[in-house]
Amino acid sequence: MSASRKPSCGGTLNKNVMTVFEHQRLMAHDFVQTSDFHWLLAQELSIFSIKRRQGQWQLKVGHYIGIVLLPSGQMLEILPKLMTKNESRHHHSQNVSSRPTGRLAKNSDIQQTRHWVQNMLSDLVSSSHSQTNRHKLPHRKNFGQFSDQLTPLPMESLPLSDWLVQQFLQALAQYQPTKYYQTQVHNQTSLQGRLLIKEQLRHNSMQPHRFVCEISMMNHDMLSNRLIKSALVLLMPLLHSSVHSKTCAATYLRAWQSISALSVHETTRLESIYHQAKRQLATQPLQVWQLRSAQQLVDLAYWLLRQSTVTSGHGFDSSTSLKPRSSQMRLCLLLDMNQAFEQWASLRIAAMFQRVSLEYKPLFQAQSVWLNDAEGQVCLSIRPDLLICDSGSYSHVVDIKWKHLMHAGAISASDAYQLTSYGHIYQAGQVWLVYPVQDDRRQPVALNQQTHHDNSGANTTSLKDSPPNQNDKAPAQLWLIPFNVMSGTVSNMSVTPR
Repeated sequence: MSASRKPSCGGTLNKNVMTVFEHQRLMAHDFVQTSDFHWLLAQELSIFSIKRRQGQWQLKVGHYIGIVLLPSGQMLEILPKLMTKNESRHHHSQNVSSRPTGRLAKNSDIQQTRHWVQNMLSDLVSSSHSQTNRHKLPHRKNFGQFSDQLTPLPMESLPLSDWLVQQFLQALAQYQPTKYYQTQVHNQTSLQGRLLIKEQLRHNSMQPHRFVCEISMMNHDMLSNRLIKSALVLLMPLLHSSVHSKTCAATYLRAWQSISALSVHETTRLESIYHQAKRQLATQPLQVWQLRSAQQLVDLAYWLLRQSTVTSGHGFDSSTSLKPRSSQMRLCLLLDMNQAFEQWASLRIAAMFQRVSLEYKPLFQAQSVWLNDAEGQVCLSIRPDLLICDSGSYSHVVDIKWKHLMHAGAISASDAYQLTSYGHIYQAGQVWLVYPVQDDRRQPVALNQQTHHDNSGANTTSLKDSPPNQNDKAPAQLWLIPFNVMSGTVSNMSVTPR
């Protein structure tokens, strides 16, 4: 295996984890078992682009992060592209992780990246617990793969797969399989339970030795338990391979052994099963904390099971196409890094403003009409990542990009036009373009807009000769703001109340 292309092992924590990065190119010899590479080719997952170069197939990782359980049992971990410390001194493309992996993916780099990614995911999912501010949170239309039940764990820089297992085990440890009384009606030869008089006269008037009885029996197989058991089965390969949870796997299996998982048919209508399980669980005589723990675990189980059925490609593996559907269930958690970073930075920046003054009110991805025609029909709308309101006006417009800027001159024309348009439309005092960095060395940069007047032509009108507009304001101040992913803060930027 070529050392220059070999993806990194996931540190010393788990030898079964193969760690790669956004935009990295993978070939068959990068995998411990080449069959895993060919399986990925056959799946045609949307996160990979398939290319043929020098007579060999390549998979190029897209702008996603997450995990894919490979047929060999190895876990493919996809992390965000690395940001080098000396990026400002080297002119390279945004595809930094496609460079030889050996120079970039040191164990320390992997652990640092895992650390801030897990912080980011914990922030995003914990934000949805706020009932009072739920309407103010970033929209999550394309972020549905997140479970609301993920919580921060000790900073151990675990592989994402181990981290996910720990989340599930943490919730499972607080819950015991719920028993419930299931009412059944039997026409039997012994009197047991409550005799149903009407049914007895209807069915047994000619056979007095039989009794129609209603019997309540304790049962573990309620839908919520079966959802949780199915998720446990789905995670079983991770439970056995995870260093931190291997010793717990047998214990949990014993507690849930008597409960049946969902059938193949039931997994095809997973959403309705989930809602039915929630309703059934709400009727149980549980204490408030028990009900909350049970509902959270059911939510997490449903989320995990949904990953195994999510449509993420267009192909299929012909070698398994004739096998039962249950054998094809495979955990596959893939998140769009552009959306993840935008929403994380939005939350952190909004919190920063509100720590300065409660007069600052954040609006996340609020849609506004930009252009309409003479009849008032909307032609084009805009949706900034974050608007900061102050005393009835917009003080800041924040646009967030998951891209590297080596220096101020690297800003694209389209981004500059977008910032200028935001400032003009919202009449804001400042417009920020936020981009990721990995330390606090980069400073915010103010961009000065040049105003040009043309007084030479008869067909042009100088701006200074134009009639004054009472609503005219000075152009918004444009800023390039580095966001330190390690600390989750904007670098060296102070905010003062207006």
